[in-house]
Amino acid sequence: MAASVTEGAELPPEGRVPPVSKPEDTPDGVFKVRLSNFEGPFDLLLQLISKHKMDVTEVALSRVTDEFMAHIRAMGPDWDLDETTEFLVVAATLLDLKAARLLPAAEVEDEADLALLEARDLLFARLLQYRAYKQIADIFNRRLDEEARRYPRTVGLEPHHAELLPEVVISIGAEGFARLAVKAMQPKPKPQVYVDHIHAPLVSVQEQAGIVVARLRELGEASFRVLVEDTDDTLTVVARFLALLELYREKAVALDQETALGELLVRWTGGDGDAEPVVTDEFDRPPEPPKEETKA
Repeated sequence: MAASVTEGAELPPEGRVPPVSKPEDTPDGVFKVRLSNFEGPFDLLLQLISKHKMDVTEVALSRVTDEFMAHIRAMGPDWDLDETTEFLVVAATLLDLKAARLLPAAEVEDEADLALLEARDLLFARLLQYRAYKQIADIFNRRLDEEARRYPRTVGLEPHHAELLPEVVISIGAEGFARLAVKAMQPKPKPQVYVDHIHAPLVSVQEQAGIVVARLRELGEASFRVLVEDTDDTLTVVARFLALLELYREKAVALDQETALGELLVRWTGGDGDAEPVVTDEFDRPPEPPKEETKA
């Protein structure tokens, strides 16, 4: 199977098999392969195999290895360890892949055949992974080269820009700084935790309902703000609001609100009799403890 013609690779004319020559390095010192069916950089050979444009079984890996050894000897003491390690990894992967491709492509009859196929796929995946690492390394090299040409600004602002900065005016003297220093050096007071709300007395909803009824009978109509203007704590406000809900449920009051989120007007509709509307004591009873589950 002949490889596709790709940039950087030269294939010999059909019917002509050139001999294996000594390795020829590119101007930048990159190892170049010269085979009977491929000529070009070693990385390009790897790309052609990974893209299925060239069959690995047609690559003479022994000749590639001999050429690389000659390439290393020609470099003398300046040989590159990274390039050598990279070649060993790729060559070992190609060797395993070639051995797996030479296996007979029969039907999978037992677990041994399945294991061989999985090993072949794993080798090809490792080849693709190596290519991805190479591409990422090229991206890092390009980014590092671009960033190496950037320098931070070390000069001051131009005069026309400096004039736009506001003038710093310090309106405090030495005595003021001294007072700030003394205040900063003083130890902070210990935080106090107030527990008054824990022992706050309970507010009876029934009792607050009586106050609301008496005030509405006197005024006829009042806003909720007026009904709670004499309260001193939040619990009493909540209790009177719950009392209003109970009175509304008993149809003793009517609630009007002209606009959304506007003033809430409460109007007495319970009549002028002495009978007090019934307000339940469900809010005044202490909560019942949870019942223990009995095991069957």
